[in-house]
Amino acid sequence: MKVYILLADGFETIEALTPLDILRRCGIDVKTASITDSLEVISSHGLKVQADTLLSPEVADGEMVILPGGFPGYVNLRENQKVLSLVREYFEAGKYVAAICGAPTVLKEAGVANDKKITCHSSVLDEMKGDYCCTCADVECDGKIITGKGAGLSLPFALRLAEILTPASVVDKVKQGLQIV
Repeated sequence: MKVYILLADGFETIEALTPLDILRRCGIDVKTASITDSLEVISSHGLKVQADTLLSPEVADGEMVILPGGFPGYVNLRENQKVLSLVREYFEAGKYVAAICGAPTVLKEAGVANDKKITCHSSVLDEMKGDYCCTCADVECDGKIITGKGAGLSLPFALRLAEILTPASVVDKVKQGLQIV
């Protein structure tokens, strides 16, 4: 199983790296993909991260794509036509699409999942209402669309992704190692 996390300049650090960490602890092959022309991507707080790959056709081969928020990261994601095409491709193929914070706006821009329940950051809530059933839950899972509210909920978001992709026993061991249970 392969998961890709898309990184745009201005991404929220913990919204990208928490799922990366948790899913790798669960034994999942997770790769970061820069949507820029460079492997180096700079977070919204100035952290330089070296992505594993550039956004390319191989990124469509995953089982899940994760879209972190952060400003202006989520705006950079939703303004990138390759990202929008990839999100549509994953959605239409019945693969998992996960987005947190402002990144659910990428789903809207891609024109997918309009009938799904989602959650998102309060700063984009008005933008999402009308097209989506916004539950304001911490983490929302509706079919293969998983959304998270914001940076402070990155760990519950990441654990929910792990629960979807791996057996409960694996997630439980990771939680024990992190002193969550």
